[in-house]
Amino acid sequence: MIGRILSALAILWALGFLWFAIALPGPAENVRTDAVIVPTGSAGRIERGLEVLRERQAGMMLVTGVDPEVRQAEFAAQFGVPADVMACCVSLGFAAVDTRSNASETAQWVEMHDIGSLRLVTTDWHMRRAAGELARTLPDGVTVVWDAVPSHPSLGDLFLEYHKLLVSVVSRLG
Repeated sequence: MIGRILSALAILWALGFLWFAIALPGPAENVRTDAVIVPTGSAGRIERGLEVLRERQAGMMLVTGVDPEVRQAEFAAQFGVPADVMACCVSLGFAAVDTRSNASETAQWVEMHDIGSLRLVTTDWHMRRAAGELARTLPDGVTVVWDAVPSHPSLGDLFLEYHKLLVSVVSRLG
């Protein structure tokens, strides 16, 4: 009996990992949201968030998890953000250190700015966990659009992220 249960769990785990690795989320359609949220991390995230701002698909942007050593002028210079856009539309969040605290920092910012809809920009392999953590912390009624930045993750990266996702889901259930 225990052998069958363990076999069933192993099959479920393998099928889940296969689904996770093959069906990575993709970029969002051209849809307007109040804000764009970008957790720091893999390449392409911040650039995609700034593209969303330039295309006026969102009115403001939060970059969450920025290193406390980074100054606004340095950020603007590195990413080619004009000073007027930094002043009106880009917020740098320095409180987050991981995906869960990115979600907490984002929820506070969303409440402070009365945001009704947001576009979450993160790497394709990170999207499910980031969106799940965000869903746990956001106020009711906030619409979240997934906008995944395509990447080429290694099998090791996928394996690690799949297990982080499982832990995140289990912790939400408990």
